[in-house]
Amino acid sequence: MANKKLKTNLHLAALSAIKCDPEIKTYYERKVLEGKPKMSVINAVRFKLLARVVAVVNNDKEYVKKTA
Repeated sequence: MANKKLKTNLHLAALSAIKCDPEIKTYYERKVLEGKPKMSVINAVRFKLLARVVAVVNNDKEYVKKTA
């Protein structure tokens, strides 16, 4: 019942974020080291990406990356 094209694109975005976004990369590595299954962590990354998209749309503002 899921939109397979959307789900595929979201999966690829999550994999790309794990490689390119330092915040997501450290999150992924930390969770895998804790013993979580990799696919479970990728699903969490998908949710994080969707949460960012929803926040941007709801606030009607551009995404601003937090700096330490």
